[in-house]
Amino acid sequence: MPLTPEIQHTISTWLTPEYDAQTQQAIRDMQAAGQDDALTDAFYRSLEFGTGGLRGIMGPGSNRMNRYTLGMATQGLCNYLLRSFPGQEIKVAIAHDSRNNSTEFAEIAAGIFSANGITVYLFEALRPTPELSFAIRELGCQSGCVITASHNPKEYNGYKVYWNDGSQVVAPHDTNIIVEVNKITSPSEVKFAADNSKIIRIGADIDARYFAAAKKLSIDPAAIQRQHDLNIVYTPIHGSGITLVPGLLREFGFTNVNVVQAQATPDGNFPTVQSPNPEEKSAMQLALDQAKATNADIVLATDPDADRVGVGVKNNQGEWVLLNGNQTAAMLTNYLLSARHRAGQSTPQDFIVYTIVTSEVLGDIAREYNVKSYRTLTGFKYIAGLIRDLEGQEKYIGGGEESYGFLIGDFVRDKDAISACALVAEMAAVAKDQGRTLYQEMVAMYAQYGLYVEDLISLTKKGQRGAEEIQEMMAGLRANPPQHIAGLKVVEIRDYKTGKIHDLATGLSTDTGVESSNVLQFLTEDGSKISARPSGTEPKIKFYFSVKQPLKSAVDYDLANRLGHEKIKAIIADMKLV
Repeated sequence: MPLTPEIQHTISTWLTPEYDAQTQQAIRDMQAAGQDDALTDAFYRSLEFGTGGLRGIMGPGSNRMNRYTLGMATQGLCNYLLRSFPGQEIKVAIAHDSRNNSTEFAEIAAGIFSANGITVYLFEALRPTPELSFAIRELGCQSGCVITASHNPKEYNGYKVYWNDGSQVVAPHDTNIIVEVNKITSPSEVKFAADNSKIIRIGADIDARYFAAAKKLSIDPAAIQRQHDLNIVYTPIHGSGITLVPGLLREFGFTNVNVVQAQATPDGNFPTVQSPNPEEKSAMQLALDQAKATNADIVLATDPDADRVGVGVKNNQGEWVLLNGNQTAAMLTNYLLSARHRAGQSTPQDFIVYTIVTSEVLGDIAREYNVKSYRTLTGFKYIAGLIRDLEGQEKYIGGGEESYGFLIGDFVRDKDAISACALVAEMAAVAKDQGRTLYQEMVAMYAQYGLYVEDLISLTKKGQRGAEEIQEMMAGLRANPPQHIAGLKVVEIRDYKTGKIHDLATGLSTDTGVESSNVLQFLTEDGSKISARPSGTEPKIKFYFSVKQPLKSAVDYDLANRLGHEKIKAIIADMKLV
């Protein structure tokens, strides 16, 4: 497809002295090779600074992650901070993960903050995202950022922005920052010349403070002491988790932690996996192989910035299986509430949180222990916002989402796979102390509350046309919502964009009770829930499926689980999603 005049104009601005010679040469090489499609994708728009920051493929171009798009975003953030905190010393913290260019991008951001007179606490080497959140709170910063693209493929990098409570920015700061970022239209407006006197390197001291705070989360240290040699296999999948997870497990008292050596070294090329995502079995395979070879008790994994946790357990046939995010979140919630109850630590102020696309079993568990539960929009910034709103009135215990994120305690304000690994290991130690496995604990939990079976389909739609296709899919579902799905009558439609819940039997509408978000949910007569949600950070649209099967006894688990998955397959086929 030939380049449009608008794209050609944008390219021409990047072939000026405002941009370095290496960037200009890379663009000319693409032109010489006739790579019009690649040039279109790189320049058809500016990389959007969304409500959480930037994320994109690395390379030259306005729609790419590079020193210029990063620099203009950072300058906009600086301008907002200077306007928001006049006359104050402004402090920010910066961390980065193992991705290619992450160290360079962190140094560039630090330089820009410092050139604007802002004090910078820069981690001396890679660190997990949750530790960045912790550092902001611990050091009294007004803001912070982490260079990461989470679990995306190796071509990506990103820039997540945090506010003074350690949470990703939320309203009104998110949209206000976007306004300031969009005012920066040229690299000449960016203060790139660092003031090194304003940049303070941090590392081991913050690690120690994080360990001290996280260790207080342990509920049953006596069980760990008895089961200290629990055989744990851990993989950081070439990411930043290696800096903290093994150390925190040792702090908790575990003495038999075995790291997957082939994935222990941080490496932005992620050479042993197609995608560094613990949600994908292929990324977990080396850990599962090691666990099988060494007769391990449990497998733990973290993604590159160590905010998502993956868990592997042995089933009743001795086969290794991976828990999905809903199962891990449910089991952690069940353990936290039951263990606190046994230890006499429960209070009437306790509450848990989960998102609208996460398993409803978390709410069932909370009701069993007379603990309040809240539901938020997808994204941990909403969970963190609820913690902030209820601080001093109610006590946050834990919260999670289906996408492998969980947070225990409130000293971090983002999903934290470091502490989650430690508590999953403690949960396994407590189970082993009683002669049971984590898998048996999970089946017993579902036998108590009923079996929730969940699955997810993520459809990738790349490029300019892909974004349009996603919009068309959502528009189509709104204009012509299904009346039946896989033979099941749709009884309720929840449109979080309009903020309305429509009861199709009565015709009545009520409010969703949460802020607007482009999410649609269809509830059927048997209690199944189907959710459609475009990703805010990736060229994807996600469909979430949840069905509930009766389960009277643990011995019926396999049959009930199979029936649940068959029902989901029927729903997917009927909605023509494959």
